Amino acid sequence: MIPRHLFSPGRTTRGVWIALLTLACLLPAAVPAIAAGEAAANPTVAEAEKFMAEAEARLLKLYIARDRAQWVAATYITGDTETLAAQANELVIAAAMELAQKATRYSSTKLPAELERKMGLLKSNQVLPAPSDAVKREELTQLAAELEGMYGRGKYCPPAKSGECLDIGQLSAILTTSRDPKELEMAWAGWHSISRPMRPKYQRFVELANEGAKELGYANLGELWRSKYDMAPDAFAAELDRLWGQVKPLYDSLHCYVRARLTATYGKEVVPPGAPIPAHLLGNMWAQQWGGIYDLVKPANAVLPGFDLTTQLKAKGVDELGMVRYGEAFFSSLGFEKLPASFWERSMFTKPRDRDVVCHASAWDVDQKDDLRIKMCIEINEEDFSTIHHELGHNYYQRAYNQQSTLFLDSANDGFHEALGDTVALSVTPAYLKSLGLIGAEPPAAADIALLLQTALDKVAFLPFGLTIDKWRWEVFSGKIAPEHYNQAWWELKRKYQGVAPPAARSEADFDPGAKFHVPGNTPYMRYFLADVLQFQFHRALCQTAGQKGPLHRCSIYDSKAAGEKLGAMMAMGSSAPWPEAMAALTGERAMDASAILDYFAPLRTWLDKQNQGQVCGW
Repeated sequence: MIPRHLFSPGRTTRGVWIALLTLACLLPAAVPAIAAGEAAANPTVAEAEKFMAEAEARLLKLYIARDRAQWVAATYITGDTETLAAQANELVIAAAMELAQKATRYSSTKLPAELERKMGLLKSNQVLPAPSDAVKREELTQLAAELEGMYGRGKYCPPAKSGECLDIGQLSAILTTSRDPKELEMAWAGWHSISRPMRPKYQRFVELANEGAKELGYANLGELWRSKYDMAPDAFAAELDRLWGQVKPLYDSLHCYVRARLTATYGKEVVPPGAPIPAHLLGNMWAQQWGGIYDLVKPANAVLPGFDLTTQLKAKGVDELGMVRYGEAFFSSLGFEKLPASFWERSMFTKPRDRDVVCHASAWDVDQKDDLRIKMCIEINEEDFSTIHHELGHNYYQRAYNQQSTLFLDSANDGFHEALGDTVALSVTPAYLKSLGLIGAEPPAAADIALLLQTALDKVAFLPFGLTIDKWRWEVFSGKIAPEHYNQAWWELKRKYQGVAPPAARSEADFDPGAKFHVPGNTPYMRYFLADVLQFQFHRALCQTAGQKGPLHRCSIYDSKAAGEKLGAMMAMGSSAPWPEAMAALTGERAMDASAILDYFAPLRTWLDKQNQGQVCGW
């Protein structure tokens, strides 16, 4: 089961009542305390098997009830729906914590490998472990719901526009389209102001979550999160540093080139050479992806691709459902069955006009079987066309492993789930678009640099950001970053890894981490860094399986049944085996390797280094 913060469309009144009735059935069944004397000596394998069967059945029922409540809460944000979601989540957390504690009874029993793995997952799967104290547990789950709701309701009301308030979508559009530094700073600072009230709540949230993690035997919540990667927590942290070391030279080259072009656009006073890039100038609210400024940094003399997918989609009259149909057809070409009818009935494809929702794109499997859904506020553009392919990757993964038992209803590790969707999106190439009739002809090879730069502005630029969020949280959870230094430490890490700086003075009155959904939403973020690495490793292997020749960046696995078969076999494993086994099933390799990123962007790296000659690189 993937505890995502996902949500859906209409049928809100009916949905609320369904959630209420579900909770009415579940809430009276308070989580029982561990009975005195229950930890009898020398429990047998048979006892452990019975315990696990009952635990999985109980958790599955609670997962489904929670996801239905969270679906309503995220697509109809009110105080009541937040409370319902918090109550449902509290039941899951309480049961999971109780079962994790009970599982320690079998720690000295020699168990079959599969059962031993499930016992470990009972503990490490806790994204939000709560204290056993019922009052604290309720406080923690309510804080979690409040923080997510504060983000979802966030709006900035510019003083110059009386009565007009802008949400994250509108403010993000300004950052992508405006080239006025003052307007860009207004949009950036405006959104970052919405997270200030989160700060005291988040501080208390950390205290309570750490208390829950300690009850499971971990030093803090960060150590618990790092323990779920089939290696020791410290070894996992070291592995991340190794992977970052592989790709940092490529990022440094991209950073140097982009900064020089921004200096040429805005002047040395705004973008000083040799200094971090001001975050509001990179076309994204969090400076995590830079594709929004492609027009400013595109190659001056290189051959351009010659097509604009956004324009082509609109010219063909493609609507929101049509965008999703293209994504479904991609998976059908690999040999996967079409999505169920319920997907089209229950998903949220557009932003409702009558209520607040969380537009953050996400994929759901509400009943852990066939109730697949996506939640998006789809725009007819190139970015969302790719995002749809990504989100459907989650859905097809969820359906592939739906025959696994409850604790194995997940990807091999959480990076695999994100990587799968991104791997598919890498196949949205000009050749694929031509086969769909969305463009008339593939661009010539001379246009590859322009296309690779477009991709790198999102994929390569994201790598250090993918590290930053959880490196910050891990140090917050461990106490290395004290509450009075939350914001200072945030910007120190962003400067160190990303080479970016805030556009305006910041202080500890601000809480800039909370302006990113995954922090108030308590969603571990290192999965996205892993996905950014793994997707290229997966793509390279699947292209080889599909028999593709030529440059890696021109490969699309569209219409390859051989690639689909290998992909499906890996996905069907769920989390039933350590991730190196799933990796081997797909790629023939057992270690994560960022060299595929370097292979993919090799022509661009050569070009960037040539452009950077004579520039002051670094920060």
